[in-house]
This record gives sequence, C-alpha cells and structure tokens, in this order.
Amino acid sequence: MSTASLNRLTPYLFLAPAAVIMALALLYPLGYMVYGSFRDWDPSQSLGESTFVGLSNYVSIWGDPNFHESMAVTLKFAFTVVGIEMLIGVGLALLLDRKLRGMSILRTLFILPMMIAPVVVGLIWRYMYHPTLGVFNRSLKSVGMESVDWLSQHALLSVIIADIWQWTPFIFILSLAALQSLPQSALEASRIDGATGWQQIVYIKLPLMMPVLIVTGLLRLIDAFKVLEVILVMTEGGPGLSTEILALRISRTATEFRELGVAAAMSNFLLLLLLFFTIMMLSYNRWQEYRALKARRLIEEEL
Repeated sequence: MSTASLNRLTPYLFLAPAAVIMALALLYPLGYMVYGSFRDWDPSQSLGESTFVGLSNYVSIWGDPNFHESMAVTLKFAFTVVGIEMLIGVGLALLLDRKLRGMSILRTLFILPMMIAPVVVGLIWRYMYHPTLGVFNRSLKSVGMESVDWLSQHALLSVIIADIWQWTPFIFILSLAALQSLPQSALEASRIDGATGWQQIVYIKLPLMMPVLIVTGLLRLIDAFKVLEVILVMTEGGPGLSTEILALRISRTATEFRELGVAAAMSNFLLLLLLFFTIMMLSYNRWQEYRALKARRLIEEEL
C-alpha cells in the first residue's frame, strides 16, 4: 500500500473504534427495541421466546384512548414549557447583555436549578405545593385567601412551572453566549444608521441569533418530551391522566402492565415523532443560517 493511500485511510482507522462503540451502544439497543415492538413480549420471557405479532402492538396503541390522552398531555406540556422558557430566557439575555458588576456571580446563580437532580426538583416543588405546609398556600393564607390544592386542581400548571424554573437558565445561558458572539460591526452600523435599541433587537440581534435559538429550542423540546422523574415525584401522572406524559405512560406499560412489546411500540412512536421535529427544525435552521450569512455579506458590502 502506498503512502498516499495510507494517509487517506488513517483518519478512518482512528474513527473505527468510535464507530464500533457507537454501533454497539446506539444501533444495537435501537434495533432490539424495534424488533421487540413486533412481538408479544413480557418480562417473564426473553425476547427470543416471545411470539411474533406483527403490527398488533402498533394497532393497539393507536386505538388506545389512554395513549391518545398521554400524547395530548405530552404535546401540551412540551410546547408550553419550551415556548415560555424561550421567551423568558431570551428576554433575560437581551436585558442583561451589558457590562454589569457581579455578572459572573449572577450567571452562577442562574444555572443552579439546572444542577439539581430531577428527583430533588420534584420533591422541592411537591413540598412547596403542599396543601397546608407549602409556601404558596401559607402565602395565600397570610393575605386572607383560601388555600389551593395545586397538585389536584392545577396539576399540569404546577408541573409546567417547576420545569420552567429548572430549565429557563439553560435558555438564558446559551442565548447570552449567542448575543455576545454577534459581530459588533453589524451593531455599530445599525447605530450609525440611527436604529433604536428595539430595532436592533428585531432586525439585527434576533435574526443573527436564530440558528443558535433554533438548536437550543430543539434540545429543550427533545428533553421536554422525555421528562419523567419530576412528574413522577410530583404527581405520579395524576390526578387521572392529567399529567401523564408519554414517557411515564411507556414506563408504566413496561413495569406495571408488563407489556414490553407495547412499551417498545410506544417508544418507537415517540422516537419517530422527535425525529420529525428534529428534521423540521434543523431544516429551518439551515435556511435561517443561509439568510443570516446573506445578511452579513450585505452589511459587510455596505461597510
């Protein structure tokens, strides 16, 4: 083998161990799950001992009203928390994009909720929502108002608030980093042209930040679809199915109902749904990147 051929093959040789590990750690479990979704499989038997049932598991979940309810709760929860977190996180980043004393300390305080384990977050908010001892109801009683059973009357809203508290800092940190990496030449040019602060935000900052914001929103959306521990600790999916998102439904189907094949079919459906949103948002991201690159070139030509 010639030296030139060896040099061309060297990068692939270095990538080969990582590719093998990825195939074993990612593709094998994924294939195992897809294969299991076509079988009548329960925890008392191995996958090879189970009976092949074709698309029966998919047909059963498609006709299950509880699955439809969990799917509706999942969509409502995910898009609500991501939308509000994006608004608050980006808004805070725009507000604090300036030289302030103690900014490093403020950033550290902002990311503290992200560092807390989800189970602990669920316990914290469950006790804060306690009907008699919780801080919210004690505050209501101190001003002469009646207490509220938050986790029964407003269960989904309570879970949404807890998620927003924990993950808005994630949006804030990435949005602030995107703001501080914007080309100063574009901002200076807009100031010279007489653009107000609001016009800079709408026509300069947000369009240039959009590729980062789309990826950030996508990461949060994927994570919101998979939330489990916080909801499990706070409400256990209740009352009824009001807070049972799809991840919790899958967990219950596998552990409580002992229907591993059905749970695998649900997991595949969730995977395809997330894959659809990922492709859509990344396609939109590429289009926004093209627009941002075109805008930068026009600004540079004007300068």
